[in-house]
Amino acid sequence: MRHKPSAIENEFWQYVRDRKLDGFKLRRQVLIGPYIADFVCTEKKVVVELDGPLHDVDYDARRDAYMQKHGYQIMRFKNDDVGWDFASVLVTVREALRAPSPNPLPHMRGGEG
Repeated sequence: MRHKPSAIENEFWQYVRDRKLDGFKLRRQVLIGPYIADFVCTEKKVVVELDGPLHDVDYDARRDAYMQKHGYQIMRFKNDDVGWDFASVLVTVREALRAPSPNPLPHMRGGEG
C-alpha cells in the first residue's frame, strides 16, 4: 500500500470524504482481495481509480478482472484527464453511485426478516 497519496488523490478525497458526494460513503486505499483500490463505495460496489503516469496495463487488467469477478464496477480516470477540474469526474461517479445496484438483495417472503 502506498503511504503517500498523490496530490490529485488528496484533492479528490476532499470532494468525497465524510459522505459529501450525495451521502455515499467512500473509503480510500481499500484492500479487495490481494489488491488495493484508490477509492471504494462498498455499499454500491463502485471502485474509483485515479491513475498517474506510471501504470502497468497488464497488472491493471488482472486487478480489474479480479474486482469485477467479485461484483465491483471499476471507474478509471487518468490524472492528466482529471487535472484540477473534478466537476466531470464527480458527475460521472455520482451517476454510477445513484444507478440501481446490478445485484439487488432478494426480497424477503412471509415472516422472514
